[in-house]
Amino acid sequence: MPYRKEMEEFNERFVENKDYKRYLTTKYPERKIAILTCMDTRLIELLPAALNLKNGDAKIIKNAGGVISHPFGSAIRSLMKCVYELGVEEIFVIGHHDCGMHNTDTVSLISKMKARGIREADLELIEYFNINLEEWLKGFEDSAASVRDTVSMIKKHPLLPHEVTCTGYLMDPTTGKLERVAE
Repeated sequence: MPYRKEMEEFNERFVENKDYKRYLTTKYPERKIAILTCMDTRLIELLPAALNLKNGDAKIIKNAGGVISHPFGSAIRSLMKCVYELGVEEIFVIGHHDCGMHNTDTVSLISKMKARGIREADLELIEYFNINLEEWLKGFEDSAASVRDTVSMIKKHPLLPHEVTCTGYLMDPTTGKLERVAE
């Protein structure tokens, strides 16, 4: 059975049984924090548990690597929304060891894209928009340096107020242990 069908059936029971009631909260983060982190599956439950966060405590923004790849991209836009409209006063950037974005092989990734049917013409169209695909897809060589770079971009961003603090950490994806990344 495809997961889609299982998911839809579960969701129907979830709503009928009113299981959602234990998750009720507002859109405003109780602890006034936002966390930019990686989408790694190991962090889905581990990160909130390791930080003593419950539903409604924080805004959690996830992407590949937990990085800001563009100063005016969706991650910064999300943080701006958090700060200006949802009351966030503190931002945490939490990378992790053994990240899938570490040393991403962009040539291999592009090869996999082609194998799945992405045409050369489509790849050339990306270049037409002045996007270097290999540069855009690349990850990072050093997880701590990536966290430092992201924290620096947030702190220096011209559209984020300077009184909002931002701190960087690396997490062990097995134990949840945090280590602060020196700036």
